[in-house]
Amino acid sequence: MIKFARSLPAKLILSMFIGLVVGCYVNNIIIMQVVVTIEKLLASFIFFCVPLIVIGFITPSITKLGQSVSKVLELAFLLAYISSIGAAFMAAFAGFELIPYLSISSSITQTRELPKVVFELNFPSIMNVLSALVISVLIGIATRWTKSVTTIKLLEEFHQIILSIVTKVLTPILPFFVGCTFCSLSYEGIITKQLPIFAVIVLIVIIGHFIWLTVLYVFAAIYSKKNPFKILKYYGPAYLTAIGTMSSAATLPIALECARKSEVLDKDMVDFGIPLFSNIHVCGSVLTEVFFVMVVSQIYYGHLPSVGLMVLFCLLLGVFAVGAPGVPGGTVIASLGLITSILGFDSNATVLVLSIFALQDSFGTACNITGDGALTLILTKFIDHFKVNKKLV
Repeated sequence: MIKFARSLPAKLILSMFIGLVVGCYVNNIIIMQVVVTIEKLLASFIFFCVPLIVIGFITPSITKLGQSVSKVLELAFLLAYISSIGAAFMAAFAGFELIPYLSISSSITQTRELPKVVFELNFPSIMNVLSALVISVLIGIATRWTKSVTTIKLLEEFHQIILSIVTKVLTPILPFFVGCTFCSLSYEGIITKQLPIFAVIVLIVIIGHFIWLTVLYVFAAIYSKKNPFKILKYYGPAYLTAIGTMSSAATLPIALECARKSEVLDKDMVDFGIPLFSNIHVCGSVLTEVFFVMVVSQIYYGHLPSVGLMVLFCLLLGVFAVGAPGVPGGTVIASLGLITSILGFDSNATVLVLSIFALQDSFGTACNITGDGALTLILTKFIDHFKVNKKLV
């Protein structure tokens, strides 16, 4: 319980509720001016860091694929990407079909006006997010082609530098950013009018998790010709641990123990696949984020994103999900740049996505962890079918 209270999702949820309460009852213009000023400063700094996060995480991940990479490792990354974008497209389809019937209306015209900021200080980004993504891919691939050991080491050190910035700077200020943003939204009246619908949305997303897990395990069963229940029957402790900890890393020892009990999984593949997929396979988180951005777009802007934008968003989100593991707070933090650049969300709408995401983060993590068993079953069959030497992994 103490560990959960110190976790980022717990802090985000607490700051969200504090912001809601303060925003509902505060009538002092000076207090709101301070809140809005802090919010704008933090937003400017956070989005300044986003391109650095993209380069710092995507590029080293690509270069690592070139270091004695085996067919199994390549397949593992491919499976993680396909699962992520498959879940994303399913969520997008559900969003277009269900959200219009959820009685979600924009409250943007029924708001109080926020006071002006005390002062304004902007931090221009070194480049936009799409440029950072293209640079990351080009440098990563070129480094693999040239086999530049020095550059690979440099990129890994840069990754550690950016990770320390995320961990020691961005992560601690996020709760303050969320609190100030929700205070502003609550003061305006945008968010409070939509609170009842959030419970329904979270329930829809959780149902979506189980549907996608069914898809993964049915596909794995067809490909491997093995009974998937001989895996799922052991995954209860891992699922519950993920719900309790909201952390793939904290759940990993339990997930390994559960998977090793299954008689249909190769033990070497379990030791290889489960730790790998716990970092690169986040189908539940991706599914959640896609549905939530569509809901927030409807709430905040009064309409859903276009089909073309959602297709592009889903495809790029899959890249971020696989290529940017280890970012505290989950996939949604790693992909903040996509939300702003592709979907055009402002800071308030983006933080609304982040905060709603935190409400169900435990269930998304549980879906990620449980889905790893299905992908590991596919790897087990792949090795048996193609006679791949496991020592190459």
